[in-house]
Amino acid sequence: MATRNLMIVGVGGQGTLLASKMLGQLFLNQGFDVKVSEVHGMSQRGGSVVTYVRFGEKVYSPLIEKGEADFIVSFEALEAARWLPYLKMDGQIVTNTQEINPMPVITGAMDYPDDIIGKIKATGAQVDAMDCLSLAREAGSQKAVNIVLMGRLSKYFDLPEELWLEALDAVVPEKFRELNHKAFELGRNA
Repeated sequence: MATRNLMIVGVGGQGTLLASKMLGQLFLNQGFDVKVSEVHGMSQRGGSVVTYVRFGEKVYSPLIEKGEADFIVSFEALEAARWLPYLKMDGQIVTNTQEINPMPVITGAMDYPDDIIGKIKATGAQVDAMDCLSLAREAGSQKAVNIVLMGRLSKYFDLPEELWLEALDAVVPEKFRELNHKAFELGRNA
């Protein structure tokens, strides 16, 4: 099997690292060689965060180069645009439509771009965009955006839902499992 490449991008504090752990666990459970690499940047200050997840028969490097990502899972709309050059020509973006102002917007040095999702689609990229924040709140916590996105991503893989939930249970404390299962289902079935 050829190596598959996923990028998880977002802003610090959104749960990108938990999502990457879940994916790593999922693919390990299926017998794949898995490499995960995390780049934190200024994550504790709301800065950009990217995680690379690569899996296949044999994976030699954890890093993904421009034009190699099969999937970009974005926790915030502008982050999807920022990392677009890494997407393969036939790759898929799964993104939250939520907008979180980066520091230049907060300080007034720049404006948040209009219609980010429309601009990404205009490049020809395949985009699956949805309001994951509302679905996370419906599940019981706005912190569950990451699991809503994992539910949505699961639609693009030929793996039974129970395998995704098994990986989720391996990385989430038991007291949060019910909430996260609901978030996963809402994302998967949205």
